[in-house]
Amino acid sequence: MGAIFRESAVANILITGCNRGIGLELAKQLKKRGNKVIGVCRTSSAALESLGVRVIDGIDVADADGIRKLIAAVGDLPIDILINNAGILRGDAFGELDYEQMVLQFRVNSLGPLRVTEALRDNLREGSKVAIVTSRVGSIEDNGSGGNWGYRASKTAVNMIGTNLMHELRPRGIAVALLHPGLVATEMTGGHGIETSESARGLIERIDELNMQNTGSFWHAEGYVLPW
Repeated sequence: MGAIFRESAVANILITGCNRGIGLELAKQLKKRGNKVIGVCRTSSAALESLGVRVIDGIDVADADGIRKLIAAVGDLPIDILINNAGILRGDAFGELDYEQMVLQFRVNSLGPLRVTEALRDNLREGSKVAIVTSRVGSIEDNGSGGNWGYRASKTAVNMIGTNLMHELRPRGIAVALLHPGLVATEMTGGHGIETSESARGLIERIDELNMQNTGSFWHAEGYVLPW
C-alpha cells in the first residue's frame, strides 16, 4: 500500500503543528513532490502561507472546540496520510515540578494525536496511514539520564496510544507509525540538533515504507526500530 504515496502519486496529507519546525518542513517537502497538503496549526505563519498549501488555523489539538472546528473545515475530504506532529516541551526539574505544565504536555502530546485521529476517523480509508511524531525520550528501556519529566511521560503515553490505534485501525487496513524525528534544531530544542530538512526527509521515508506488516512500530527517522 505504501507505493500509492510515492512521488508519482497525489495524496491528501494533513499535518498538525505545521506553522514552523518539523511540521513546516514536512509540508514543504510533501508539497514539492506533488501532494495536496493541509497544514493545521493554532496560528499560521508567513513561511507556511508561502508554500501554497491549504491552511486551517485556529486549531488547538488539546481543545474540544478546536477539534470541532477541524472536523467542520475538513468535511468529507478523504485523508491519505495523517501526520500528528503538534507537540510542546516544557523544561522541568525534580523539586520544582510544575504539575499544570506537565498536564498541558499530556493534553497536547498524548491526547492531541488521539483527539485528531478519532475526529478524522471517517476521513481515513483502507490504505490510509497515520503517523505520530513522538520521541525516543518516551522509551522506558532507553531512558539513561532521567529529567524532562512531563515531556518524557507524555511521549511514553502517546506511544501507548499509537499502539492502541494500531489495533483499532488494523481491521480497516489503516497503518500506524510512531516516529522519532531525531534531535532536531528547532525552537523547541533551542536550535540544537540536525537540520529540519534532514529530519523531515527521514520521516517521509518511514511513512512511505509504512504498511500493514510493520504497522505499530516505533521507528527512528533514520530507519531503525527503537525499544519501548
